[in-house]
Amino acid sequence: MEVSQPRLATDSDHHHVHADLVTAARWGKRCFDAVAAAFLMALLAPLFLGVALAVKLHDGGPVFFRQTRLGRGGRHFRIAKFRTMVVDAEARLLVDPELFARYMRNDFKLDLAEDVRVNRLGRFLRASSLDELPQLLNVLRGDMSLVGPRPIVQPELAEYHARGAAAAYLSGRPGVTGLWQVSGRNRLGYDDRIQLDLMYVARPSLATDVRILLRTPLAVLRRDGVR
Repeated sequence: MEVSQPRLATDSDHHHVHADLVTAARWGKRCFDAVAAAFLMALLAPLFLGVALAVKLHDGGPVFFRQTRLGRGGRHFRIAKFRTMVVDAEARLLVDPELFARYMRNDFKLDLAEDVRVNRLGRFLRASSLDELPQLLNVLRGDMSLVGPRPIVQPELAEYHARGAAAAYLSGRPGVTGLWQVSGRNRLGYDDRIQLDLMYVARPSLATDVRILLRTPLAVLRRDGVR
């Protein structure tokens, strides 16, 4: 009579369990994102339409600004924002070599007060973060998450590579908000920003996402880190 012995768990078993948990967590986050983004879009629809109308009437230019950003796994996607800049924004930046050099030195951004590309309405939209509302469409499409690292342009990935953080950054979807946005935004240097991205990626959880989402309106109202 043969008696079967209990099978010991192997490293392979633990690996599969971990992979299953990661997959389940990602699906849970995606479901949360889709439902919450749809709810917010419905709730904020009047505000969304009002801002769109204001942008169009301000100078007759396009309502949305679209730019290619890096998503999960290095996939490119077109991010959507309400346009805050003049129509010939990039030309105005390139025509001033000193300003462009400062833009590059300052981690691909300029202080709001000196950014010649931003129009009057755009200054208000940026200060209030209302220009970010169309990113909810990116969340619905699956390009972004409600919470995650800040979406970056391709040249910025070199900064993450230089700090050994590129693979971690590309492991998840960028977020509409995140640790950077509720921790000081532009008051923080690039190293601090990348460190916050790594902290979030290392220990993602639904509870963390909810805490960041709850902190975001207060950070916006206080204009925390807006320059």
